[in-house]
Amino acid sequence: MNASEKVALITGGARGIGQTIALTLAAQGWSIAICYRKSEKAAQETLALIQEKGARGLAVQCDVSDHQAAAELVRQVEQAYSRIDALINCAGPYHRVNLFEETIAGWHEMFDHNLHPVFYLSRLVAPGMKARQWGRIINFSMANAEQLVGQPFVTAYYLAKVGVLVLTRTLAKMLAPDGITVNVISPGFIDSGSLPAAELAKMVKNIPAGYIGSTHDVAGIISFLLTDDARYINGANIPVSGGWGV
Repeated sequence: MNASEKVALITGGARGIGQTIALTLAAQGWSIAICYRKSEKAAQETLALIQEKGARGLAVQCDVSDHQAAAELVRQVEQAYSRIDALINCAGPYHRVNLFEETIAGWHEMFDHNLHPVFYLSRLVAPGMKARQWGRIINFSMANAEQLVGQPFVTAYYLAKVGVLVLTRTLAKMLAPDGITVNVISPGFIDSGSLPAAELAKMVKNIPAGYIGSTHDVAGIISFLLTDDARYINGANIPVSGGWGV
């Protein structure tokens, strides 16, 4: 299938890594649907950039932590484009707080926004992908999640990202017979706009490559995973971290 016939749904696609992925795929001719929770202005700006590249674009406000809202999002995208060929679960907020100062609401929020939507959306797009015998699902974890190290300040977020690894591998096993791949990207320190530049600069000494990654470093890997050349890569966890956390 040509890229011009394919549709990608990108959660968290209004800013940062999600935006770069959206624009990279739009330049390749993909039709792009992005969803956002609060960033309406950024979403509309991203939508305009998608359309400037000659691609079809759609921006939908949606809180994917709500399973009913997630279902409505998929319905809207499939109604607009008749299909979803790639699901990229890029949304995933986090906060830093000492575990013993974490609130019950904050604890649940990390799982509600980082783990549960992967389940909600994957099961919603899978039937169409299975019917077409082709599909790509890409999820996001973090570079050191496989190490299962103690994380006193991002405990719930870290546990949710470990859960993403297990869920991804489970989905990969279940969907592989239908020509669908499910993989994980695990970024390290990426200049995505979510952290102050000064804080990122302090981390350089811990990165073997010696520099902070860009959103294009992530988008390039995803672009490859969406091709037929990557058809045999399934259930993989790919760190994009310059050697940090591996």
